[in-house]
Amino acid sequence: MAPSERISRPGPDDAVQEAKTDEKVPDPLVVDWDGPDDPANPKNWSSGLQNVNVVLVSTFVLYSNLAATMFAPGAGALIEEFQVTNSVLATLTVTIYVLGFSLGPLFLAPLSELYGRLPLYHISNVFYVAFTIGCALSNNIAMFLTFRFICGCAASVPMTVGGGTVADLVPENKRGRAMALYGMGPLLGPVVGPIVGGFVTQSIGWRWTFWLITILAGVFSLVAIPVLRETNEDVLLERKAARLRKVTGKAFVARTSQNLTPQQLLVRAIIRPTKMLIFSPIVLLLSLYCAFVFGLIFLLFTTFPTVFEETYGFGPGVAGLSYLGLGLGMICGLILFAILSDKLMNQPRGGTVSRPELRLPLMMWFSPITPIGFFWYGWAANNHNHWIVPIMGSYFIGLGSFFIVMPAQTYFVDIFGQQGAASALAANTVVRNIFGTFLALAAPPLYGNLGLGWGNSLLGFICLGFAPIPVLFYKYGEYLRKRFVVEL
Repeated sequence: MAPSERISRPGPDDAVQEAKTDEKVPDPLVVDWDGPDDPANPKNWSSGLQNVNVVLVSTFVLYSNLAATMFAPGAGALIEEFQVTNSVLATLTVTIYVLGFSLGPLFLAPLSELYGRLPLYHISNVFYVAFTIGCALSNNIAMFLTFRFICGCAASVPMTVGGGTVADLVPENKRGRAMALYGMGPLLGPVVGPIVGGFVTQSIGWRWTFWLITILAGVFSLVAIPVLRETNEDVLLERKAARLRKVTGKAFVARTSQNLTPQQLLVRAIIRPTKMLIFSPIVLLLSLYCAFVFGLIFLLFTTFPTVFEETYGFGPGVAGLSYLGLGLGMICGLILFAILSDKLMNQPRGGTVSRPELRLPLMMWFSPITPIGFFWYGWAANNHNHWIVPIMGSYFIGLGSFFIVMPAQTYFVDIFGQQGAASALAANTVVRNIFGTFLALAAPPLYGNLGLGWGNSLLGFICLGFAPIPVLFYKYGEYLRKRFVVEL
């Protein structure tokens, strides 16, 4: 058979092509964007529309993570009201939400590759608001834990799909600021949550921590209905091909079509995050690094009531302000990352091509700050120094943590692009939130045996053990990406 010859053909779409062969059945007409400036391509939308979509998705992520710990100061009141005596159940009132974060991406986020990102946002928002109301109205521990777990699953959608939205909208060399905004939620939300939750619980009761989240989520979910747009290139081109098939009766197919049934696409999308963890050393090691640091933050939270209420005599509301050190560190990290990340990607290099590994120097430079923060916080609290001293230590933990998690997420989005960003972030989110759920359970034996000084020092030394990872991938990341290719 003679080789195919691709030629341009006139038609309702300038980007339609047909492959002529000597077979009796012609090849389908391939649908693509109408050139590099096609306004239907999300990367060519107005900056205002792009920014609105990024801000909305980032807001979903922020309040989803805010809810992870906002209830924590009220957990004691709930345990007393529901007469919970089992310590594991008591811990799960907070952490089962994060467990939902872990399991949701495996089954929900991959659907965005098949049905688009927009339906998942809207459906997950409805479920999130409904079951947050359920948490507020719960009258026993079983009902509360069930509703809170479902809330966590629904909240996982913007956590994992949001990175894909950023990849759809923003070119690689301008992605740093957008990813900084999107990445603010998973780090800043859990820090701000206890501050707000402490005063709310003290003033109007633990149920109002859920009513406030319901109001916040409800408002932004309603705003999203007329404003948020579909950005997934595969879905948009498939819709375009379907319109052309309907109008012309010809066999138009999207350029991104993979000739698979919906069932095959769904199965492949579901197993893709697992494949990335197994076959990509970059995804595996960076996800473990991010997961460990994320888990440490939740573990650190368990020490704050003891340190600031018992040692320094803070009340429940004022004790929530002790989280401000972490929060300020993360805000500084957000500002610095937004300024520096794209500059590193775009600086002149004598004709050499920019590469995704240029996201990693910020992690290399700032990650050692995290163990310094743990040493500082641990020994200041252990020695009962002035209360501002351990808070200053937590500032450095927040700053360093941001520069571990955020460059890793942006690196994943850059190397996997629109086709695999959601799955790579799903893999990262699953591992990260499993650590966040269960690592906190190690706090009582850790600090009971070692105390605050050596307990936090041990965590700092383990953090130092991860420090060579970004250096390794900065030097050999390009080789490893070519050596360990994950079939998407």
